Amino acid sequence: MIFADLFQETLASLTSNKVRSSLTILGIVIGIGSVIGLVSVGQGAQADIEANIQSLGSNLLMIMPGSQRGVGSNIKQGMGSAETLTSDDAEAVATINTVKAVASDISTRKQVTIKGANTNTSIYGVTANYFTVKNVEVDLGNFLSETQVKSMSKVAVLGPQTRDDLFGENQNPVGQKIRIDKIEFTVIGVTKEKGGTGFNSSDDLIYIPLTTAQHYLTGNDSVSTINVEVSSEKLMDVTKEKINSLLLMRHGINNIDEADFSIMNQADILSTMSSVTGTFTLLLAAIAGISLLVGGIGIMNMMLTTVTERTREIGLRKSLGAKNLDISAQFLAEAIMLTFIGGFVGILLGWLISWLISKFGDMTTSVTLFSVVLAFCVSVTIGLIFGFYPARRAAKLNPIEALRHE
Repeated sequence: MIFADLFQETLASLTSNKVRSSLTILGIVIGIGSVIGLVSVGQGAQADIEANIQSLGSNLLMIMPGSQRGVGSNIKQGMGSAETLTSDDAEAVATINTVKAVASDISTRKQVTIKGANTNTSIYGVTANYFTVKNVEVDLGNFLSETQVKSMSKVAVLGPQTRDDLFGENQNPVGQKIRIDKIEFTVIGVTKEKGGTGFNSSDDLIYIPLTTAQHYLTGNDSVSTINVEVSSEKLMDVTKEKINSLLLMRHGINNIDEADFSIMNQADILSTMSSVTGTFTLLLAAIAGISLLVGGIGIMNMMLTTVTERTREIGLRKSLGAKNLDISAQFLAEAIMLTFIGGFVGILLGWLISWLISKFGDMTTSVTLFSVVLAFCVSVTIGLIFGFYPARRAAKLNPIEALRHE
């Protein structure tokens, strides 16, 4: 059968019953659009997480308090919640020759008030070089200085979200007074927006000197995290080993499995989070894929109905010399064209869904070429799989019995 003739016959067959063909195509459109739209949400979330982690700083190691392993267990326990790291540990780590900079911090949540407004937010006690190590930029005013840290000054640098909550959107609070846990602080700066939502937002917090936080808020010299900037990416593993050895010796521990601290590599965090979001994306795609399966069943149902309705036509074609391959190719082409059209429109719908989620859902979405190509290939594959049985059934019809069909 000449390809041009096959195309014309396929087009004529599908347009002869426009409503049924349109409804069948709609199932594929919804399936493909759902897959692309939901996958774009997962990929957008992954891109967001990667950007946020990378924005924390470069060549970063994070030392956190708490045992790496419980006794007789491989489950990490107490990471970040114990009080096994101190400012002295941070000073010792800073002496390692492969370490470029060290910035300690301690975090807690407190009620913050001004006259006529209040908010509950995270309070970060930090050292002066914390802003450099963690890539925090100032928008208004100044960073904390080394002098202010040493003198336990009651000064604060606000995140932009906290500033908006207390003083109003885009206001300049520098020089204003705030109360943290009933202790008065003077605002000396506001950081630039970095993004994030909820308790993990890097914009909804307040920075104060580490010594001030230890003296007035926690009452001890422990720290929540020791952030270590390594001088070179190639020295990350070597530096990690040196820090392990140093802290084990300082804490009087001989077995690394009994260590009362944990060191996390920025790359390890990124890999873990990427794995989680990858699983999340796969789950979303699997859920959306169910609608594709339903669409494929719809195509098979339509093609089987078409074979039954056109039984006499098939018998007539066979009696005039049409081969089984010709009959099979005709019906298979119809199924593929249905999914081809549905796939194309579905891609446009998926892009639209992604844009709407990004525009009105306050979420980052990302439609990649891979997801588009994958969705389109899946739609064509569905046409082949679900169109094969009806096409094969049509090709096997006995021409004499087909001509007798009423």
